[in-house]
This record gives sequence, structure tokens and C-alpha cells, in this order.
Amino acid sequence: MDQTWFFISLAAGALSIGVAVWLYFWVIRQDPGTERAQEVASWIQEGASSYLIRLYKALTMVALGLGIIIAIVFSFDIAHLGTGTVTIDAAKGLTTAVAFIFGAVCSAVAGYMGMGVAVHANVRSATAANKDLNSAFRVAFYAGAVMGLAMVGLAVTGMTIIYFITGDAEIVLGFSFGASTLALLAKAGGGIYTKTADIAADLVGKVEVGIPEDDPRNPAVVADNVGDNVGDVAGMGADIFDSYVASAVAVMLLGIGFATPELQAKYTMLPLIICTLGIFASLLGIQFVRVGENGKPGPALNRGTVLTCIFLAIMIIPLVFLGDYNIGVLWSTLIGISTGVVIGFTSDYFTSENYRPVLETARVSSSGSAINIITGYSYGLISIIPSVIGIVIATLGSYYLSEATGMSGIYGVGIAAVGMLSISGMIVSSDAYGPIVDNARGIAEMAGMPQSVIDTADVLDAAGNTAKAITKGFSISAAALTVLALFAAYAEVVEARGVVLAISLRNPVVVAGVFLGAMTPPLFSALTMLSVTHNAFDMIEEVRRQFREHPGILAGTEKPDYATCVGLAAQGALSSLVLPAFLAVGLPLLVGFILGPDALGGFLGGAIFTGVIFALLMSNAGGLWDNAKKYIETGQHGGPGSEAHKAAVVGDTVGDPFKDTAGPSLNTLITVMSLVSSMFAPIIAAFHLF
Repeated sequence: MDQTWFFISLAAGALSIGVAVWLYFWVIRQDPGTERAQEVASWIQEGASSYLIRLYKALTMVALGLGIIIAIVFSFDIAHLGTGTVTIDAAKGLTTAVAFIFGAVCSAVAGYMGMGVAVHANVRSATAANKDLNSAFRVAFYAGAVMGLAMVGLAVTGMTIIYFITGDAEIVLGFSFGASTLALLAKAGGGIYTKTADIAADLVGKVEVGIPEDDPRNPAVVADNVGDNVGDVAGMGADIFDSYVASAVAVMLLGIGFATPELQAKYTMLPLIICTLGIFASLLGIQFVRVGENGKPGPALNRGTVLTCIFLAIMIIPLVFLGDYNIGVLWSTLIGISTGVVIGFTSDYFTSENYRPVLETARVSSSGSAINIITGYSYGLISIIPSVIGIVIATLGSYYLSEATGMSGIYGVGIAAVGMLSISGMIVSSDAYGPIVDNARGIAEMAGMPQSVIDTADVLDAAGNTAKAITKGFSISAAALTVLALFAAYAEVVEARGVVLAISLRNPVVVAGVFLGAMTPPLFSALTMLSVTHNAFDMIEEVRRQFREHPGILAGTEKPDYATCVGLAAQGALSSLVLPAFLAVGLPLLVGFILGPDALGGFLGGAIFTGVIFALLMSNAGGLWDNAKKYIETGQHGGPGSEAHKAAVVGDTVGDPFKDTAGPSLNTLITVMSLVSSMFAPIIAAFHLF
């Protein structure tokens, strides 16, 4: 049975990668447009490639350094340290390090593939918009599907190969840690880059000199469009890759706790099987994402998501009965799938211009930026409620239904997370579509395309913002369930080394850990957003300098210096990653070694709670402010240039680092901290046994 699923999983991974490659070449064959459009697109391509090369060079050094540390540390057989004996197992240390580096490489490849097609698809989507909305939508969505299918294909292939070569779920944990470490830095760095440029372009271009959003006279406009690719495509792809792998690995680790070797093997493999079925469901769901002549892109994306969930549910039912799995697996998976959809669509309510929160925020913008910000922030706080209730229902439902069927409750919680994330192929396809159509709109304006093309791109872009909000709500909620499973895995690893955990709020050490953990996500958010403001300040001064010293730029007789702004964004993003990286990797280890395993358990709990709350707040509020601005730009409440529009631009500027820098990075942060704790739990436990 295991051998059969091994080959099925490998075949599914290869099929997913193969379809991604086929779609890549389909996109490349589309019309790239006029010479001017291709020139504008080439600026974005060069800037994005240059930044990612610099980023991955830096991350390569980080991965190699951590790989060496892992190879040394995990060469000791920690199981015997409690007895005072140390056994050297260099092979295990080396294998874990290789798995770590392999995970980082797979995450990087998935991100780079997605960005590679995105920078070619943007101009092709803009060109297709000359024909009709449906053609432009198809190019953008299929390009996004390259990212989604490549990501899940690489993840399933990588996890399957490592598990069947080693037969050790703890080695697969190394693969997940590698993917998560790279994802955190790629997402945070990309988020800092994109919002640095976006804020500078908006504040100087729109507010100070009154030129349109993607006017080619703005020196920051190319950096802004580059940022969409390195932050929202490559960065978000690495982020979802991390959550996807971490959810599977958490359940694999919990599968080791089953009573017999046969059950251990069966339930350790199960998350990989569910991910495999998720690939097939995503491939089917993508076929149904179509926009008719008079259709809208938003419902088409939502239809694809819902149908993918239905296809997966249909596949899970025979798997459970034919594979003789505990019925609790079925209930947990269905709970995870349905909860993910509900949470995703509540994000749609709070961020779509079809509903009250966005419409009300746009309406009150005529009273100034302060009212706009207060209203949007308040709705962002309210948006937490349905997602948190959904997480609570998913946690309790999967736990108690699993317990009632004789299966581990916490294993059921982990399976619910895997159920949520197993359709990531479809979810990421919709997410990557967003920045592609955003770039298409920018290229259309910079290349001087007709207003009808820009209007079509605006329709596509509004749906892209909502799709991104749905994806973020989905991934944040899944991360909450994933880290709960990782928390349980951490506890099992520690207690297997002879340390009895006493995680109680009556224990002052645990309370100290909870406070330190609760402090970390807000601090991480502050560091990343301050990096954005510091870097944006420098770029704003550069844009002002160019306008001041070269009046021909605004007159349209002189070309701006785009390269300087691109360089400022890249350097600022890379130099801002040191402290966030330390918080994710170093702080859990300090808490564990100094205060002990109990405090580290409290630390993880505190980080999970505030991390989920802050991530939901910032992602939803940011998307709300963005679409309120876009709604006004359609001519409502005075339209572009009005006082309401200026206030909405300020609100959108506040929301930019919320939704694209700090918010979506927080679920990766809590995942990385949980993985670090689980990986180093044997050493921490042994350290406190002496």
C-alpha cells in the first residue's frame, strides 16, 4: 500500500510540475504587444531578476550556514543524552542538513518559476486586454497557475522522496524547516521591497504632484511594479509553500505516536496522500475558472476554489473507506476544507467593494484621512471575529470528532490543517493572478495604451486584490491549525526525552514564556513596517530630487532614473532582514535554553495567539483600504483628485505594509518558530536533564 502511494505521489508531483511547465510555455507564446509595451515590461523583468539574484545569493549563505550547524548538532544521538552517554551518528546529521537545504532550494525554485512567468505574463495580459476581458483574464490566471502547480508539485515530490529514502518523519521536518526559513526571509524581504516603492510612488506621484498611479514620469513606478513580483509572487509563493509543507510534516510527526508500527506507517503517510489528492482536485478545479463575455473575474476565481474543494471532498470519501482509515480522518478533512472556504469568503466580505466595509470606508473618506484610517482599522478588527470563530470550530470539531472515533484528537486537528492547505494549487493560482493583473494595469498606463485597456485592467485588478485577501485569510487560518499540531509534536518530542512538561498558567516560567511569545509578532510587525517607512523615506527624497533637479521629467521631455529607485528598494529590503530572522530562529532557542521547555511551550502559545490576530487584522484592513481607494477611482465620491481620493490614498498607503509586508509574513513567522522548537526540542530537553 505504501509503495503504491509512493509512486502515485511522485506521479502526481511530476504531473503538477509538467502542467506548470506547459502553461508557462503557453503564456510565453501569447502576443507580447507593442515595442513600447515590451520596453516597459523589460524594465520590470530586469529589476525583478536582479533583486531575486541578490536575495538568493544572501539566502544561499544563510542556508549553507544553518545546514552546517544542523549537520553538526544532529550528528549526536540525543535519545541517549539523558543517560549521560553520547552516540555519534554523522549520517543522520548530514541527511537532516541535506533535507534542510533541499527544502530551501524547492521553495526558491517554486518562487522563481512563479516570478519568471509573472514578468512575462503582465505585458501579455495587458495586450490581451485590447481584445477583451476574458482573454486578458485567461493569460493572467494561467500564469498564476504556473506558480500554484509548480509549488505543490515540488512540495509533494520533495516530501515523498525524503520520506521514502529515510523512512524518518523527523528528517522531513528538516525539509520543512528549510522551506520555512527561506519563505520567511523571501516574503519579508519582498514585502519590504514592494511597499517601499509603492508608498514612495503614491505619496509623491498621486498626492504631491497629482499624476496617475502608474504614470511613466514617476521615477518610483518601475520599482513599484518590480515589487509586485518579488513580494506578491515569489514571496507569497514561498510563504504558501512553507505552510503547505509544515502542515503535512506536523501530521507526519504526530503519526509516529500511533500504537503499532503498521498504524504508524499508515498514518504518517496519510498527509502526503491527502496532498496528492489535492493536486488532482486543483488540476480539475483550474479547468472551471472561466469568465464569459459579460462575466466578472471574481466569481470565476471563487467558483474554481469551491469546485476544487468539492472535488477533494469527493476523493477523500473513497480513500477513507477503501484504505480502512479511521472515520475521524474524513470528518477532520471535511471540517478543514469547509472552514477554509468560510474563512476565505468572510475575508471577501471585508475587502470587496461589493460590501459595506469597503463602501463605508470610501464614503467617509470625504471627511479626511483620519476618518478613513479609523474606519478601515475598525473593520479590520471586526474581520478577526469570523476567522477566529472558524478556527475555534475547526479545532474543537476535528479534535472531539477524532477523539469520539478512537483517534488522537490533536492528529485530527492536524489533518484539518492539511485539508485546508491541500488545495493550495488552486489557492496560489488565484493569489498569483493578483500581482500579474496589477502589473498589467501599470504597463498599460506606462505604455500609453487606450483608456479602455486600463479600465479592463482595473476590473481585473480589483478581483485580484480580493483574491489575495481570500488567500491570506485561508493561509493564516491554516497556519493556526498547523502550529497547534506542531506544538503537540514539540511536546511529544520533549516528553520522549524524559522531560515532563508542566505548561500551566500557575507556573511563572510558563507565564513569562507566554508574554515573550505574545510580544514577538507585534515586534516583528513593527520591525518590518519601520523598515518600509525608513526605506520609503529615502526613496521619496530621491523622487523629489529628480522632480526638482530635472523639471523635464514632469514635462514629459526627460526620462526618469528608474534604476536608482530600484537599487534603493533592493538594498533597503536586504539590509532589513537581520533582526526579523533572529526573532524567528534565535529567540525560541534563547527561551528554550535559558528558561526551559515549559517556558518554550508557553512562548509558542503566546506567539500563536497574537500572530494569528495581528495577521488577520493587517491583511484584511490593508485589502479594505486598497479597494476603498479603487472604488473612489471609479468616479464615486468625487473620483480621482478629489479630497476623498486623497484621503483614501493615505489610507491605502497605511494599509500597504499591513497587507503586503507584516500581515502575510506573520503566519510564516509562527510556523518557523514552531519548527525551530520542534527540531531543537531534543537538545533543549537534554540540556535541562543535566
